[in-house]
Amino acid sequence: MTTPDKRLKIAFLTALTLQDKRSSWRITNRYMASVLEKYCGDITFIDPIDIKELFIGKVFNKSTQLLLKKGFMYYHSFYIARKYAKILAQKLAGQSFDIIFGPSCATEVAFLETDIPIVLTEDANVGSLQNYYAQFSNLLQRSYYEANQLELMGLQNASLALYPSEWGSRSTLENYHIEAEKVHTVPYGTNIDNPPPREVAQRRKKSDRCKLFFIGVDWERKGGAIAFETLLKLEELGIQAELIICGCIPPSQFAHERMRVIPFLDKKIESQRKEMESLFEASDFLFLPTRGEAYGMVFCEASSFGLPSITTNTGGVSGAVIEGENGFMLPPSAGGGEYAELIARIYRDDQCYAQLVQSSRALYESKLNWDAWGMTVTKLIHEMLARRQTPMDTHLSAIV
Repeated sequence: MTTPDKRLKIAFLTALTLQDKRSSWRITNRYMASVLEKYCGDITFIDPIDIKELFIGKVFNKSTQLLLKKGFMYYHSFYIARKYAKILAQKLAGQSFDIIFGPSCATEVAFLETDIPIVLTEDANVGSLQNYYAQFSNLLQRSYYEANQLELMGLQNASLALYPSEWGSRSTLENYHIEAEKVHTVPYGTNIDNPPPREVAQRRKKSDRCKLFFIGVDWERKGGAIAFETLLKLEELGIQAELIICGCIPPSQFAHERMRVIPFLDKKIESQRKEMESLFEASDFLFLPTRGEAYGMVFCEASSFGLPSITTNTGGVSGAVIEGENGFMLPPSAGGGEYAELIARIYRDDQCYAQLVQSSRALYESKLNWDAWGMTVTKLIHEMLARRQTPMDTHLSAIV
């Protein structure tokens, strides 16, 4: 039997996709592990599993793209999932764990045979990303089938499935018909080590020129063209504005004297991390008219700086942006004109902007931080473990 104050033994998995060094889950996993260690128990990392067959999958994917003009998600295939489960079972053998925690690991645990309760967390599922994200589009039908089946099997194998947005939770219930008591919504936090103190964030004042901060590696998916159009429309409305692009290089036709481009900043390099923080501090809005987003931790990060977000109501964005509290969302059909009018209205209203700064930081402190996530997840894990007690366990506990 576990009690809420008992420190648990946690096997922390790493996803197959982490072998891609570009995966954002690498950083997120570090924050999750740290906060679980703080509130829940002792972490044992299950080292990344080297599956040589991934190379075969990569070659097959390239072949289908070349010959059939369709992709195959070899990371999410029966063959690789079975190999992973076999090696994972060997790594777990002979060790004692209270739970297995797997971030974005539905595929990895789909074929895993174990009595240890599994806790999954992911920002979305295969069903919700199909034809929504580019990498989940234009695939072989067999690839769609295997990826969806692995998602279903992983969820069925799990005792808890945690998502940062209601969109993620709802799509799991609707697409895979998982028991509702397994599925919970717990917002993720910020992938920033040292957000500014509250008093610093709340002292934010709008600048003389409206500074829009656009950050993302995918210009098209993040809505870069709409951001550029918004800059032009703001000028038509009499608002002097500046658009700061960070993380990508726009196509050559998108150029303007008041558009600044920073191709890449690496948070692991102190000077570049400080430059990133200064962009959050100096901007007036985080502006991301995204076309597709499973969640968006950058909105949480902006809130920690008291920086309001202007974005799109799509995917899981509403898990990180609460309308009127830390920003505003427009429908996917909105163009640069609608965004410009919204930004101009807020920018011209000193009281509205000041209040948005205060409530953005307040939402970060109450909800959009890793400590809040860790405490809530720890509570859910202990409740799940209590439900798993057998009648005999309950009887013996009552006698004692």
